[in-house]
Formats: sequence, C-alpha cells, structure tokens
Amino acid sequence: MSEKETLEKLRQEIDSVDKEIVNLLKKRISLAKQIGEIKKALGKDFFDLGREKEVLKKILSFNQGEFPEDTLRVIYSEIIKACRSAQQKIKVAYLGPEATFSHIAALNYFGTSAELVPVETIVDVFEEVSSERVNFGVVPIENSIEGVVATTLDSIYEYGLKVCGEIYESISHHLMNQSGKLEDIKKILSHPQAIAQCRKWLRKKLPSIPIETVPSTAFAAKWAAVDEKVGAIASLMAAKLYHLQIVAKNIEDIKGNSTRFWIIGKQTVEPTGNDKTSLIFSVADKPGALFEVLKCFAKRGINLTKIESRPSKHEPWKYIFFLDCIGHIKEPHIKECIEEMQDYCLQVVWLGSYEMGESK
Repeated sequence: MSEKETLEKLRQEIDSVDKEIVNLLKKRISLAKQIGEIKKALGKDFFDLGREKEVLKKILSFNQGEFPEDTLRVIYSEIIKACRSAQQKIKVAYLGPEATFSHIAALNYFGTSAELVPVETIVDVFEEVSSERVNFGVVPIENSIEGVVATTLDSIYEYGLKVCGEIYESISHHLMNQSGKLEDIKKILSHPQAIAQCRKWLRKKLPSIPIETVPSTAFAAKWAAVDEKVGAIASLMAAKLYHLQIVAKNIEDIKGNSTRFWIIGKQTVEPTGNDKTSLIFSVADKPGALFEVLKCFAKRGINLTKIESRPSKHEPWKYIFFLDCIGHIKEPHIKECIEEMQDYCLQVVWLGSYEMGESK
C-alpha cells in the first residue's frame, strides 16, 4: 500500500471515530436529560458541582495520561456543562460588559453552555441572584496584590446568600486604543483595581495623562472603541471583542497577579474532600474575645487561610470579621468549632462551604 493510500485509510478511520464520538455524545446528553427529569420529580438541584468533579476525576483516571490531560480536562468540562444545560439552562450574572475578568471567570467555571448575564455593578450581581432572576453570580472577592474587594464582602453579609464555589484567574492588564499608538492617548480609563495594579507603570510612562475610573475594564474598552483619544486598561479578550489595538502588554506592576472569584447562589454544596468554609462573625468589645475565637480553630488543628476585619454598617467603630478555613461544615471538627464560637461571638454567619479552587 502506498503512503498516499495509507494516509487516505487513516483519514477514513478518523472519520469513523469522529462519527462514533458524536453518536456517544448524543447518547450521553439523552441520558443527562433523563436524569434531569428524575431530579425534577425528586425536587433536587440540577447543579451538582460535587458530582461533576467526581465525573471529571474519573475520566482523567480512565485516560492514564495517553491523551494530553489539560486538553482532555477542557474538552470534558465543556461536555459535562453542555449536558447539565440540557437538564436545565443555568443563568449566571457577572460584572459586565463582556470581556471583563468576571466574564472570563464565569466562562471558565460554567462553560459556554450557560446563559451569562452582564450587569453594571457587583451589587447588581447580588440583586439578580437574590431575586432569583439568575441561578448564580460571579463576583471578585480578593486580588493577590490589592487585597479584598470590600463591596463583595459587604454585600455577601447584607444579602445573606451562600458561597457555592471559587475560581482563581490570572490577571494581566494591557493598554489599548483604536490606533495602537501611545501618543494618541489623551485620557486613560479602567476599573479602580486595574488602575491600582498598574500605578507605577502609568506614573513612569504616562505621568501627565489624566486617569478616570469606570465600573469595569471592559466598559473602559467599550468606551475606547468609540473615542479615539481614550486608552483603556483591559484584557486581551476585551481588545479582540471591541476591535482595539494593543499599545502595551502586561503593564501590571507585579507579575503573577491573580484574582479570586466567588460563585454565589442560594444552594449549599456537599463535601468534596477538598473544601473551604467562609464565615463572618463579630465579638464583644472586651480583651481576649478574638483570641478565644481563634483558639477554637487552633486546638482542633483547623487551618485559617484568611481573616479580615470590616467596619460594621450598623454601629460606628464596631467591626465584623471575615474568615476562611480549610474544611466543610459537615465535617465534625468544623461543625463543633463553629458551635463553640457561639460562646464568644455576638454573631456567627456561615457564608458557605465549597470546593477550593486551584490558585494561580
């Protein structure tokens, strides 16, 4: 058999494999729809993140490293999300417009099959979830350089929603405009966090150019698309979406910058064995009160990954504490710890227990 004939034979085999894959995908989505009907009859949540993670883990074990694992993870994540959407369309609110880092986080977490709904502010995300116009929301909670996003912390406390998951996104900021020329920029727009993360670069390269804050990085790009004098600090996705040219890439002052996003909703998440619990609490204004609370965690060997104080909105010069720890509220040592905290706290609010995201 000649090489040309062999090539044609191999291509025919690939066509046959592709047909088989499509038929199996059709069968999988049919089974998913049947499961959706049963879930509906039982009154169960359609979105079961723990089960989805188990399926993905099993698929990767079947592979045994033969197919590129990162690629298989992406492919199968989309298959799982598409099958989930066949059971029920998931609606997700995020800080818009399109091409914000919140939008990128929502795409990476929920996949392209979900209906993603852009809103103007972080508080609007909470409003959409609270009113049940959407199933979930994606909100930034902290940046590795600039720290906590105060609006998110305040809102999770005020709205009483649950944290259902988290995802970390690497953040790179790029300066863009219509022409791609630095000299054409007469004003710079971006989100306050992005501006803060590029402060040194802007001071060095564009010291005399006025800078204004806008609700999101994508909003800045959208504005630059209609005003040739505006330079926007935004993502590469924003440059592509709004047909802008890159003036300077990676202008953030510190490399390795990443943002942690919360997935917020009204449902609780079952333990996965790799979980984090978030709490808000307040203590009496007396010596040793905070020490007694922290001792509840220390004596059980519970690792605290974050603790942050925030001014109370109800009493001047009073504070509430936000805390993350490793473990799930259904684990006995976490449950006992929270119960003991009640003895030393004026208030303890469980924000949620959820699978930890992979930090970047």
